[in-house]
Amino acid sequence: MVKFTFGGGVHPYDGKDLSKDKPMKTIVPKGEMVYPLSQHIGAPAAPIVKKGDRVIAGQKIAEAGGFVSAPIYATVSGTVKTIEPRRVVTGDMVNSIIVDNDGLFEEVGYTPHDADKLSKQEIIDLIREAGVVGMGGAGFPTHVKLSPKEPDKIEYVIANCAECEPYLTSDYRRMIEEPEKLIEGLKIILRLFDNAQGILAVEDNKADCAALLEKLTRNEPKITVKVLKTKYPQGAERQLIYAVTGREINSSMLPADAGCVVDNVDTIVAVYHAVKEGKPLMNRIVTVTGDAVNDPGNFYVRIGMNYKDLIDEAGGLKCTPEKVVSGGPMMGFALFDLNVPTTKTASALLCLTHDEVSAMEPSPCINCGRCVEVCPSRLLPKKLADFSQRHDAESFVAYDGMECMECGCCSYICPAKRHLTQAIKSMRKERIRERRS
Repeated sequence: MVKFTFGGGVHPYDGKDLSKDKPMKTIVPKGEMVYPLSQHIGAPAAPIVKKGDRVIAGQKIAEAGGFVSAPIYATVSGTVKTIEPRRVVTGDMVNSIIVDNDGLFEEVGYTPHDADKLSKQEIIDLIREAGVVGMGGAGFPTHVKLSPKEPDKIEYVIANCAECEPYLTSDYRRMIEEPEKLIEGLKIILRLFDNAQGILAVEDNKADCAALLEKLTRNEPKITVKVLKTKYPQGAERQLIYAVTGREINSSMLPADAGCVVDNVDTIVAVYHAVKEGKPLMNRIVTVTGDAVNDPGNFYVRIGMNYKDLIDEAGGLKCTPEKVVSGGPMMGFALFDLNVPTTKTASALLCLTHDEVSAMEPSPCINCGRCVEVCPSRLLPKKLADFSQRHDAESFVAYDGMECMECGCCSYICPAKRHLTQAIKSMRKERIRERRS
């Protein structure tokens, strides 16, 4: 069988064996719930509740702040304690709605829909109203992604089933335990694009997922399964599109420019819940893993829960971890405090006994070229890092530094242990700030 892939990439230890065979476990939150108003790309949501208001699960507590924005819903019943800045996984202080959980878990009623009887606009409206965003990490509002200027030119709707980031197994468990929801969600999205084919793109380290999905889509003429070569970052949007279709996009393009729409597994399932069941986005699966965790697993989490509670559900810690990461080790955010809430984009909590990166002492570049070989964007990471350290923005841009996707491959492979990705990321942020000012 041909296995689709892209140029470059690396093969880090995947760590998936710690949690891949642990079925999803539902967690009942106990303490206060924190709902940051910025859980997505775009304008923050605007609160529509105030201190002292009683809310119930499934009730909208913040409405979208614009077209590129998404509403937020309460995931428990309780009383609004306050609206104030709270720290999130990036370290930023973000205005948040804090709800005292009363433990009753009262919930609103939902109205199911027959997707086949809905118009395209009604489907998009339901997705927007449900607050669905990209749950693979980016957090881009899904209704915007599903509303390209020329929908007739969309030829492929790609379900990103790669889950290439090490240690993460939440998408794997979703595909194994609830594949029907993924397929039905993909069929709903395909109703928006008359000329599109659906593709379930799965890495070959998930052969059981691929076999199951192939079996369930045998009689679906518009859906196929494509098996991808296991390699990081196979699940990145640009690399996934190239691997599946052979088409290339850059930072100034959207997937729609290549006739593609790409959505993560959990996002597509959220579309299913929003349209079929009329439920807003209130839950997601979070992998809690790492060698410092007593009982790694995959947890069905109500958005707004504290990360400390997730650690408790995973049996606590074996020892004080040297490194805690929200997300995976390649592109996640290192945490200095576990007192942060889970959000729509919180895919994993990784606790490691040793911080190997901090223990490495960078040394001078030996010009081996390995960073060039593995760069999936075909850049010159060594040069870009040098430009960044010299604050040479002009040369950085001239050498396509803004095309970097910050995947971390160059830093991972560098024998001199130079912090290449960090340097490039710093310059990219600086340039983006300049553009906005």
